[in-house]
Amino acid sequence: MRRAPPLFRKQHDGEVSYIELFFDLVFVFAITQLSHFLSHHPGLASALEGLVMLLAVWWVWIYTCWVTNWLDCDRAMVRLMLLAMMLGGLALSSAIPDAFGAGGLRFALAYCGLQIGRSIFLIFAASVVDAARTRNAMRLTFWFLLATPLWIWGATATPEARLAAWAAAIAIEYAGPFLRFATPFLGTSTLADWDVSGHHMAERCALFIIIALGEAVLVTGTSYVGIPADRAPTAALVTSFVGSAAMWWIYFDIGAKRGRKMIEQATQAGLVARNAYTYLHLPIVAGLVVTAVGDALMLDASDMAVTLAEVLAVCGGPWLFLAGCIGFKWSTSGQRFPPASHGFGVIALAIIGYHAWHGSWTTLETGRAATSVLIATAIWEWLSLNGGWQRWAPWSGVIFSRFPPPR
Repeated sequence: MRRAPPLFRKQHDGEVSYIELFFDLVFVFAITQLSHFLSHHPGLASALEGLVMLLAVWWVWIYTCWVTNWLDCDRAMVRLMLLAMMLGGLALSSAIPDAFGAGGLRFALAYCGLQIGRSIFLIFAASVVDAARTRNAMRLTFWFLLATPLWIWGATATPEARLAAWAAAIAIEYAGPFLRFATPFLGTSTLADWDVSGHHMAERCALFIIIALGEAVLVTGTSYVGIPADRAPTAALVTSFVGSAAMWWIYFDIGAKRGRKMIEQATQAGLVARNAYTYLHLPIVAGLVVTAVGDALMLDASDMAVTLAEVLAVCGGPWLFLAGCIGFKWSTSGQRFPPASHGFGVIALAIIGYHAWHGSWTTLETGRAATSVLIATAIWEWLSLNGGWQRWAPWSGVIFSRFPPPR
């Protein structure tokens, strides 16, 4: 058996290191910047700009997660690489508010520098292992280089052209894993090239969800401090916190544990990591970011008639979160059907959003209704997985037997 290379983890070593947790602090700042951007720039164009920036932030983080899954973070050079990426991440995060203005070039250069720099470091680390790992690292670098001209050109173009160029660039990069990083003269990656520690991947993504949830609480608390502590804002604060707690329960009570167990036991852990964690966690994170925006809007205008932008934030954030959880839990459950509780949630949120907009509900009323759906979803799933439906209502087995609980 080959001796473990200097910069790579030992096989099956899936512990999350302190430097990785330190690295994540930069992304607390990035998520906060995205929430503030969306709060201060309502409208479809700003929403699309925010989406592109969120896709970029997530892509930096998840690729770093893959690389630190392979590399030994106790090695000094790996730690220095992560510290350098933290500095680049600060530059990227600080450029978010004006990324579609004067800060466009700073955002593009920081993003490309992070992605390409980390990939080149991986080539260097892999070159002492074997040719297969080196070729895999070179394929990753090729796909980032392929999109780089669009990032740089877009940074110098008009805001409208910039959005189109950056959307095309991010689409190219997101297509890479699906196409197994097909690269001229280097071929395509195989599942053997995507060997990962399932425990590490699941733990890292769960920690990112904690970051996004914590950011929602942070934004809500900061917004509450800046307004008079009247009855309506206080009720909005409580509603926001209960909603965050319900989302924590929905993700961590069942989904996170089962996903970790499934990827640890999978014969093709890299494929599970690509589908369930690299792609399907993105709408979960997006939902938490949008929910943070909705919570801030609910605090600012809790007793006023809801606007369309507020409906999309207050109901759309939980909707995205539940939709992402459906994909994640379904892909890691091995069940024939998606979780019925979550299907109920996404339908109910759509109905609430429609009636809130057309019925001139207040923002607080809309938020309470959306939070009630999250609570109902969490209770439904918990009861179904613990046999509660049969204890509370024996006839319920006739209904829910078509949607067997994932175990």
